[in-house]
Amino acid sequence: MTGLSGGCLCRSVRFSVTGPIIRTGHCHCESCRRATSSPVTSFFCVARADASFEGEALRHYASSPGVRRGFCGNCGSPMSYETAERPAEIDLYVASLDDATSVSVTQHWYWKERVAWFSCDDDLPKHEN
Repeated sequence: MTGLSGGCLCRSVRFSVTGPIIRTGHCHCESCRRATSSPVTSFFCVARADASFEGEALRHYASSPGVRRGFCGNCGSPMSYETAERPAEIDLYVASLDDATSVSVTQHWYWKERVAWFSCDDDLPKHEN
């Protein structure tokens, strides 16, 4: 898939993706839930070289060793997740896409960390990490 684009709430940060999506997933880990104040976060992963940002520079927060989360410095919208474990890749938020329906999420990550009241009745694979 090519030609994806998106941005933050205030439109100060925009991104575009020119290459294929590597993987997608709904993350239920505590860190992602806290970073987004939501019960689950949906990501799509691409090669870092295939993603470009325009406008205001992302600000970053080191949320744990080897992990940094990019966000808009104006409106605070979360924009990216990067880990030293996958230095050639970057995870972007499906909900930040101009057309979030253009990406299908294929799995759940950190299923055991999900919040108890969040009901999810899909047939997607549910991984523990």
